[in-house]
Amino acid sequence: MSAPCSCNSRESEADDSADATADGVRVADHTPATEMSRVLRTAPIHLAADPSGGAIAHWNHGPLHDVVEPMTDHVVMAYNGTIQRMERRSGRSVESGTFRRGVVIIIPAGSSSRWDIPKPVDVVQLYLPHTTLTRIAEATDTFTPTDLLERTAHPDPITSRLLLSAADVLEGNRALDTLFRQQLTDLLATRLLAAHTGKAPSYQPAVGGLAPNVLRRAIERLRSDSDADVSLAALAADSGLSRFHFCRAFKESTGLSPHNWLRQYRLEQAINMLRNPANSVASVAASLGYNSQTAFAAAFRKLTGETPTEWRRSHG
Repeated sequence: MSAPCSCNSRESEADDSADATADGVRVADHTPATEMSRVLRTAPIHLAADPSGGAIAHWNHGPLHDVVEPMTDHVVMAYNGTIQRMERRSGRSVESGTFRRGVVIIIPAGSSSRWDIPKPVDVVQLYLPHTTLTRIAEATDTFTPTDLLERTAHPDPITSRLLLSAADVLEGNRALDTLFRQQLTDLLATRLLAAHTGKAPSYQPAVGGLAPNVLRRAIERLRSDSDADVSLAALAADSGLSRFHFCRAFKESTGLSPHNWLRQYRLEQAINMLRNPANSVASVAASLGYNSQTAFAAAFRKLTGETPTEWRRSHG
């Protein structure tokens, strides 16, 4: 990720890099992550971008008294810090609220605000392209594509809990992390359409699992080696379904989301490999696609309550 830009260059930067969006709003050409990095004068603790669009970032920053320039994506935030009051100014409009767990902040694409936050902030942010909202709305046949409402410390424990889960679920495994992030983004987009557009769903989508041959193909792909494409887009394309419908139908058939199914399968693989004393923990981690032995040990312990070494000792 590039270093934060100097705040002294804001006016020239906005003049030089602004583009017109579809509705005529002028939006800075930089990504939300770059703009937030400039304003907050720090880099995120973690930033996970998806090739299909959008990103999730975890920030821990100091007090903020500055203007956030218009961004190309919608920004949704969930707060995870000490309770505090904050204020947001957009033109002549002034919104105040209380930062706490269970509330969300939504900055629609193209919006600009001055923020006054007196204390340090721990927050997870979703950067959501409007095209993702449109895709979800069209896939579900339940929502009408529309603009998000601005929200300032708005109570929504469901969205807050979903977004905060991204801060501690990523495991250092490319396939698992990508699948989790894509599922979470689609789920959050569905939730935003239902709760933050001012329009109720037109009707409930149909239910039902995958056809047996479709389910078999999906499981074969998930079971393939660590270099195979097990992204949600690839799984859905194999099934001839949208990402939204594939996720729902896969869970209907198996009782697990694709991410949780693959996570459980990788755990079973790990246990079988650890039973063989000739396999080192490092070799098991590498064969299952983890970035490091440490990442593998943390993921294994999260699921079993033991590190791989502890498990091997107690099950030897």
